[in-house]
Amino acid sequence: MTNVITHGGLTVSKDLYDLVNDEILANSAISAGQFWSGLDKAVHQLAPKNLDLLRNRTKLQKQIDEWLRANSAGGIDATAYEAFLSDIGYLHDDAGDFNIETSNVDPEIATIAGPQLVVPITNARYALNAANARWGSLYDALYGTDVISDEGGAGRTSDYNSVRGAKVIAYTRELLDQSMPLAAASWTEVSGFAITNGALEVKTSSTTTSLLDASQFIGHTGPADLPNSIIMRKNGLHLEVIIDANGTIGSGDTAHINDVILESALTSIIDLEDSIAAVDAEDKVLAYRNWHQIMCGTLTAKFNKNGKTITRKLNSDKHYIAADGSKSILRGRALMLVRNVGHLMTNPAILLSDGSEIPEGILDAFVSVAAALPDMSSKMNSTASSIYVVKPKMHGPEEVAFTVEIFDMVEQLLNLPANTIKIGIMDEERRTTVNLKECIRAAKSRVAFINTGFLDRTGDEIHTSMYAGAMIRKGDMKAATWISAYEDWNVDVGLACGFSGKAQIGKGMWAMPDMMSDMMSQKIAHPKAGANCAWVPSPTAATLHALHYHKIDVAERQAELAGQARANRSDILSIPVTSRPNWSAQDIRAELRNNAQGILGYVVRWIDQGVGCSKVPDIHNVGLMEDRATLRISSQHIANWLHHNICDAEIVMDVMKEMAAVVDKQNADDPVYSPMADNFDNSVAFQAACDLVFKGVEQPSGYTEPVLHARRLEKKRKDRAA
Repeated sequence: MTNVITHGGLTVSKDLYDLVNDEILANSAISAGQFWSGLDKAVHQLAPKNLDLLRNRTKLQKQIDEWLRANSAGGIDATAYEAFLSDIGYLHDDAGDFNIETSNVDPEIATIAGPQLVVPITNARYALNAANARWGSLYDALYGTDVISDEGGAGRTSDYNSVRGAKVIAYTRELLDQSMPLAAASWTEVSGFAITNGALEVKTSSTTTSLLDASQFIGHTGPADLPNSIIMRKNGLHLEVIIDANGTIGSGDTAHINDVILESALTSIIDLEDSIAAVDAEDKVLAYRNWHQIMCGTLTAKFNKNGKTITRKLNSDKHYIAADGSKSILRGRALMLVRNVGHLMTNPAILLSDGSEIPEGILDAFVSVAAALPDMSSKMNSTASSIYVVKPKMHGPEEVAFTVEIFDMVEQLLNLPANTIKIGIMDEERRTTVNLKECIRAAKSRVAFINTGFLDRTGDEIHTSMYAGAMIRKGDMKAATWISAYEDWNVDVGLACGFSGKAQIGKGMWAMPDMMSDMMSQKIAHPKAGANCAWVPSPTAATLHALHYHKIDVAERQAELAGQARANRSDILSIPVTSRPNWSAQDIRAELRNNAQGILGYVVRWIDQGVGCSKVPDIHNVGLMEDRATLRISSQHIANWLHHNICDAEIVMDVMKEMAAVVDKQNADDPVYSPMADNFDNSVAFQAACDLVFKGVEQPSGYTEPVLHARRLEKKRKDRAA
């Protein structure tokens, strides 16, 4: 590593050193010397513990592999398997009931249910979009997606299609009738509004009525007798009816309603992990700088749209007149959490005294929390003076306890009150799932979030049980016994530990951003399951998914579910292997092609362009949001089939080359794209994809990061040398 600064036992990239000193700590009470000396001491204490935890992962996996090799041939005895997992310390005993003790949690996490965005921090424009996705136009979300059908001349055209617009308005009026019903009319009959003595008056051609539930009226903007907007609330979520007689839509509307703005993404996870490609100091500096600027409220992004340069910045809060006549404010931005990386990877941005790289999760904890210090005084993000750190890919209670130890040291160094840093536990590894209660106990004073992650969870399921047999096809996983038990278990345990009204219980991502109609019919299952947040891939999806929380009162649903035990550990531990793999050669090749296309379409952008989250078409040309979690499933699935001779290496390589050509064609319009099929032997991206598949069995926990990081660094070196 060149261009470095030495501080004590640390050798630090100068770019990172300068960022921390000159920007992150510039207006804080912590001096640069204090920070680097404190980090030096802490990381040299923590790094050996980090390594021991990883060694324990390897030890447990080796023991499971050996047991499965010896005991899977005639089918697995579930009782014997659980006894074995308990004997080796994989399963922990239940230490008794308890309630979490987390305090100072913002209402967006503790008491209000709604959508959650996850967005790469290395793309400033995307990060700003996510932060600003607190509010979204329902008219735009409906008009621009397949929620509104094209039938009857309602197709999306370059100019405004009034037929489609009429469908949007009808859909919205139906929503208003359901969410904010009037006492004596339908919203289709409304012709005007006024506020009288703090109450909303709604005029129709024949009468004046009011909301059936007057308490839903929150306030308005503009004059009371001719308001510019009306603000109402349903299940804690606000809705603003925009009134503009001169507006494009409002001018032709009987009530002059020009739009309906929904409170949408209550929270957004600003991601340092699966959706970015950060392999060195250069990448980490970009990520940390963007996060710091978001916490300062200064992040901007310039981009070209229709020939004009647009500058995007963080939205301001909404000011309005409350029902009691007072001046009030609604938050203009999502509450932002930051997702650090897990315990596995190291990063060359800092070298320790023995020459080893710093564990990246420890680096993230210290720098990302320091970068959030400006919010402690401004409270622009957290009014409760908390910093929310989502921690992924932890395996069991010991690793959660280690994260808590890291956060303790961060708080001590930065002079923060104990438990300022709240932890979000990603329930996406099997050892965390089956020990979830004890994982929560290990962080009971900090935990503010648990979330199922079907994608990584499936990848870990395949790798942990690699030697049990050939896995069922990837598309059949969602119908497997373990997955429904896993999803219910997460909610059951969270409620049993007192999460309701204190913390989030979350659900995973909708991965098809162009299929919003399907999302609207399916994703309502998440609030019905008792989850008070669920992930969406875009601000538009957040606005649409918010409608589900109008229909389902999650607090009531959690009260109904409390005390129920809908899942058991034995079901979670059932392994999704096929007893008699009798697929045809055509079936096998189709499965391989689907997996290979996702792998290659994602990896080529990760390696060649440093893009960590991509919309990749599958073999049916459906765009899927791909990140390292989806990559983990696909690569582990092929590795499992190779290991169990469902296919051979020659067939897999043939499919990889076939699909590389398909991916090349899909990216033909990208001027910076480098085709893989032109030169397989010299394409670093193609070689990375092959490594993930052919060396999949040996990857730690089936993770993709070791291969991706090594190959991305190789590509960077080649590009610099060219």
